[in-house]
Amino acid sequence: MIYHITTKKQWEKALSVGFFEEPSLETEGFIHMSTMEQIAGVLDRYYKNIPELLMLHVDETKLIAELKYELSPSVNQYFPHIYGTINLDAVVKMEEIN
Repeated sequence: MIYHITTKKQWEKALSVGFFEEPSLETEGFIHMSTMEQIAGVLDRYYKNIPELLMLHVDETKLIAELKYELSPSVNQYFPHIYGTINLDAVVKMEEIN
């Protein structure tokens, strides 16, 4: 299982269009994902004071797009990156983050 932090608004858009994407797909070529162990650090670095956050639980075996684990030099960790949109049936759970 891999995870993605997003907003309720972004998730609602995904439900209306039938797939999930983030602006990083266009600007960087992939969607940033995390392992469970990486979530706390990601929340601390990038999502402070952002309301209505959700954590998507993504079953990587159901992904249609390519998944690669790549080094992030800034934290010296390998993160999962999805090179394409996320098919909604790969999202097996969505939970609110308080």
